[in-house]
Amino acid sequence: RSCDMGLGVPFNIASYALLTRLIAHVTGLKPGYFVHCMGDTHIYSNHVDALKVQLQREPRPFPKLIIKRAPENIEDFTLEDLELVGYAPHGKIQMDMAV
Repeated sequence: RSCDMGLGVPFNIASYALLTRLIAHVTGLKPGYFVHCMGDTHIYSNHVDALKVQLQREPRPFPKLIIKRAPENIEDFTLEDLELVGYAPHGKIQMDMAV
């Protein structure tokens, strides 16, 4: 699928990694690896400067996701079921959605 490196790919990585963890939790399985295959990978011209800023930032440790309960159905999760510990993001970098 098409891969917008500024906005789409980071969203996809976060959302599918979370989905993988939630499915594993509900089914009682150990989560494996999240593998993301990309095609038509691109950077929009109005994202170039923002991505240069992002590349200069020092990566920080990954936070830990704590899932507080195990509902029988994945659709029964609520935000209160999830806790993110040690999340220390850098400041926001503005990027407009390309259309």
